[in-house]
Amino acid sequence: MAAQNAPVLLGAPLTIAGLVEVARDRRRVALDPAARAAVEASRRAVDRIAEDGDHAPRVYGINTGFGALSETRIGERDVRRLQQNLVRSHATGVGVDLPEDAVRAMLLLRAQTLALGHSGVRTVVIEQLLELLSRGVVPRVPAQGSVGASGDLAPLAHLAIVLIGEGEARVGGELLPGAVALERAGLGAIALEAKEGLALINGTQFMTALGALALADAATLCTVADIAGALSVDALEGSERPFEERLMLLRPHPGQSTVARNLRQLLLDSAIMVSHRDCAKVQDPYSLRCMPQVHGATRDALDYARQVIEREMNSVTDNPSVFVAPDGTADVVSGGNFHGQPVAYALDLAAMAVAELGNISERRVEQLVNPALSSGLTPFLAKSSGLESGLMIAQVASASLVSENKVLCHPASVDSIPSSAGKEDHVSMGSISARKLGQVVDNVRRCLAIELITAAEGLEQRRPLRGGRGVEAAHARLRALVAPLSEDRPLYQDIERVSECIREGELVGAVSEAVGELA
Repeated sequence: MAAQNAPVLLGAPLTIAGLVEVARDRRRVALDPAARAAVEASRRAVDRIAEDGDHAPRVYGINTGFGALSETRIGERDVRRLQQNLVRSHATGVGVDLPEDAVRAMLLLRAQTLALGHSGVRTVVIEQLLELLSRGVVPRVPAQGSVGASGDLAPLAHLAIVLIGEGEARVGGELLPGAVALERAGLGAIALEAKEGLALINGTQFMTALGALALADAATLCTVADIAGALSVDALEGSERPFEERLMLLRPHPGQSTVARNLRQLLLDSAIMVSHRDCAKVQDPYSLRCMPQVHGATRDALDYARQVIEREMNSVTDNPSVFVAPDGTADVVSGGNFHGQPVAYALDLAAMAVAELGNISERRVEQLVNPALSSGLTPFLAKSSGLESGLMIAQVASASLVSENKVLCHPASVDSIPSSAGKEDHVSMGSISARKLGQVVDNVRRCLAIELITAAEGLEQRRPLRGGRGVEAAHARLRALVAPLSEDRPLYQDIERVSECIREGELVGAVSEAVGELA
């Protein structure tokens, strides 16, 4: 609890867990005192260039135009106007607005990259970003418009424009003009100095913020997939032998071993398992038997994606970068750290990995509802099959989500459209990778909700036998949300209730209380 009450420190290493606490739980954020000195030193270097006025050498973003206009020198008297124009002109996002947690995550990551001390901004810029977080000012950021090359220019410009009292922001859920939103929160606009507009909009904080939140949600889905799979194993009278530890040691992928351990924990003390131990069935279908291999591969892929995203969260991704030597001399280097390719690859992989949890889940639902596959269960788990359709269309809904995910899993990172008159001639499309991942996560959450509802019905038909400890704990939590299917009824509300229970971590929490913490 003490760690939770302590602020997240900018300039110190930031984790996905810390980002989630700030974005969703409103954990406080502060600038690390050790980082402040580096921020101020890099700013002094920019000030020296600006103070030399028209005699200073051309330095990108300080006294030049941007992108294809980078060869155009900007006169001393126009340096401030240049930064203001940059933010205004780049606020060209379209589409639906990002949710509050995504915008808060962007604010945090934008402040973090500036706090690393190589961006040349004044501390007041970072402090203003933190004030937006602490006072609940949420800039309106449309979700579309970035190609992920010079970073996420359009969405970050919508974030930055509120700092100067323009654009739009929500305060207490009410959408207001930027200046009014600041005033409502007791803040004033700031005037951007040399390089600060560019430092605010150059970088990968849109795709990284969305990716980090989606990966946090995906981690929960990995555990829920194991829980849902365990319910299906018991409901279908499957075997626990494919999950034995000695078998996992023969192919020591870490995710595979973790999933098998979860399944053994969930199925412990299953009376259903004992009841059919000497049956004639030799092997279960792959969707049951290969859960460690499939779910585990998803976990391993997501572990890689988390490493990439956390590395990116702690990177300087604007351009140019300011390097200050111990003697105070400075060098400003123009490069390409804003390019989103590493993030785009990782998030495309994550989307494919998460989608596979839904793919195999839908196959288990088919096993449960198909009378040719589900020995001892009624067709479609209906009480009066024929007169009633039972869970027939629940499987269809899952199939629809799985099919949609197959389209969403086409990698955005293999595409590129040149922009800015050919100056930005290769782009990452990482913003699209991030948005697609979020959609896939939402779809899979509902796929797993459908499996949980369906497997719970299957367990009802195995009574009076009881499943494993974890299976029964999950069944009890589900029954607190969804009544048994005594006759046909609309299922859409049931699916959403279970989906929300998954999102809030309640299902994993309830099961962990019964069997110990699950990975």
